[in-house]
Amino acid sequence: MGGSRGRRRLLHPHPRPLPARGRGAAPAAPTSSLSGAPMTQPILELGLDTFGDVTSGADGAPLPHAQVLRNLVEEAVLADQLGVDFVGIGEHHRADFAVSAPEVVLAAVASRTKRIRLGSAVTVLSSDDPIRVFQRFSTIDALSNGRAEVILGRGSFTESFPLFGFPLSDYEMLFEQKLDLFAALIHEKSVTWEGSIRPPLKDQQVFPPIESGTLKTWIGVGGSPESVVRAARYNLPLMLAIIGGDPTRFAPYVDLSSALMTSWACRSSRSACIRRAMSPTPTSRPANSSGRITRSCAIGSAPNAAGRRCSAASSTRRPITARFMSVRRRPLRRR
Repeated sequence: MGGSRGRRRLLHPHPRPLPARGRGAAPAAPTSSLSGAPMTQPILELGLDTFGDVTSGADGAPLPHAQVLRNLVEEAVLADQLGVDFVGIGEHHRADFAVSAPEVVLAAVASRTKRIRLGSAVTVLSSDDPIRVFQRFSTIDALSNGRAEVILGRGSFTESFPLFGFPLSDYEMLFEQKLDLFAALIHEKSVTWEGSIRPPLKDQQVFPPIESGTLKTWIGVGGSPESVVRAARYNLPLMLAIIGGDPTRFAPYVDLSSALMTSWACRSSRSACIRRAMSPTPTSRPANSSGRITRSCAIGSAPNAAGRRCSAASSTRRPITARFMSVRRRPLRRR
């Protein structure tokens, strides 16, 4: 894929078959996408992420954005035919990337593919409307017969904030509240929600609903303990964006997520449960671009920006089922 990034997903050591969704779909035993053989061992899923990087033509000149978009659809169709498990399309609002509306591209891909799963990489939720995001992805889910996934994040660039009229001073608050609303949308048929970013909702239904099950939702994490805690608070799996370096240095974040979700699930369950003790000692982030190490304490049941407490985990929310790793490489340019 022009401008694609290889992605590896290492699933839980005891993988479960993905349920077939859609009308008339029957559950099938898990098989390898590439060989078709029954899966009895842990699965390594192969996926591609792309921002729709503007690549060069045979003459060395940059291709028009329209041609890049058409090429991206064809490349996703080829990936489906070759057995790639997932394609993720990112969102940017810059001259060097062609994709600003990934859901539209994913819908085009959905109409021409059969099995590859389709998702964002990532959806910049802070500068979008959570209800509209849910509606767009539930539409893709319907068109693709249950293959849609959404990865929610704050993005590595901030060009969407001034473009859509959001002050950067509200960067944290916007994501906190919009994620809280989105979590309600994927878990509740009728949503009652109140925050400071929009008028309240009361027993509001959102259409179209997901036909079967729930919309597969990930939280994109760049590598801070606070982001891991946020994902665990909503019982949502992580997508770790690893820009460079040794991927194993992110393993503590996966362990932190598992420990938090186990702890909070035990706390909210009425059944007997052995709760793993968690140390309140500070945890360290990896060094940032300036080389400075920042520290923060593991968070317990502190309220989030919308007033909910993370200990109030609902037993109806989907448990984490995968350990997710994203490896991003430099864009591949056409020769």
